[in-house]
Amino acid sequence: METTPAEKSREKRLPAIDCVVIGVNAAATLERCLASIFKSDYPDNLLKVIYVDGGSHDSSIAIAKQIPAVHIIALHPEYPTPGLGRNGGWKAGDAPFVQFLDSDTILDPSWLRKGVAALEDDIAAVKGNRLEIHPEHSVFNWIGSLEWNGEPGESESFGGDVLVRRQALEESRGYDEELVGGEDPELSRRIRFAGWRILHLDTDMTRHDLAMTTIRQYWKRAYRSGYAFAAVIDRFADTPAPFWKKELRRIIVRGGGFVICTLLGLICSGVSLFWLGALPPALIFMCLGLLLLFFPRIFRVKYFQEDKKISHDQAKVYAWHCSLVVVPDIFGVCRFHLGKLLNRPLRNKRSSLATAGM
Repeated sequence: METTPAEKSREKRLPAIDCVVIGVNAAATLERCLASIFKSDYPDNLLKVIYVDGGSHDSSIAIAKQIPAVHIIALHPEYPTPGLGRNGGWKAGDAPFVQFLDSDTILDPSWLRKGVAALEDDIAAVKGNRLEIHPEHSVFNWIGSLEWNGEPGESESFGGDVLVRRQALEESRGYDEELVGGEDPELSRRIRFAGWRILHLDTDMTRHDLAMTTIRQYWKRAYRSGYAFAAVIDRFADTPAPFWKKELRRIIVRGGGFVICTLLGLICSGVSLFWLGALPPALIFMCLGLLLLFFPRIFRVKYFQEDKKISHDQAKVYAWHCSLVVVPDIFGVCRFHLGKLLNRPLRNKRSSLATAGM
């Protein structure tokens, strides 16, 4: 079908976009991520696709090389971080807008046009909905699918998939290259402090492959989330605007309270072997700890059912998650503060990073 003069005129008004994909050992998902960009309905001549590899030892770079139009940046940092990759990508381009993607995502064909259309003069970044590809494959995937997206409209922060104005990146000097988690919300805060807005559109942006099937993966992700909460809050400790303080307070009160009460209960239980008077305090501490931990499961099921628009049984499952997740969260928080005290921040090892597609 021939392009009409009106359509040609609209094409000319579209801006160029640098699409930056980051990954480490991403062979399982990289090809389909890169292919999804070229399947976009955005004009190919206005897209520059940049893959930034964080030091893979698998076939990730070889896969990217199979697509001639992909510009490859191979980094070999001792400790890879998302911020290093994203900064390396956007600084290698020159388009007025940058679309960031993780290698385990698939770009929606119509997203770029919708995103560009929403970028008004005072909007620095626009995001859409991230949908989980296989929420039915595990309860962990299903939980992720519930938590990816917030309410449409003006937003406090964005995640790893986002369309950003280059001017805002240049003014903010880009991503924090030390953080192993929370780098996107951290940049979001600096962008907002500079007077820019962030917009969330109620439209599909990407599909994501969490591929989480084990408790170990779940624990590691929650541990890093706790670390990220503490690290980002610490970055903005001297600013008046609260951010993630409610989430951190929840982790400290419920997760920290559970751990402390459990330890006190065990101590009192040991003492009760020699002095029976220590048994009642032991039981009180144990019960209080369990109440703090399972507060969402006991009292919040109906709220989750209405807020997440899910069934009662699904709300109970989600309540179990909200109850238990604060335990690895609090250990992540403690790891941040211990690392800050000893000047030993949490770092990624290239050998332990990999994208596991389903």
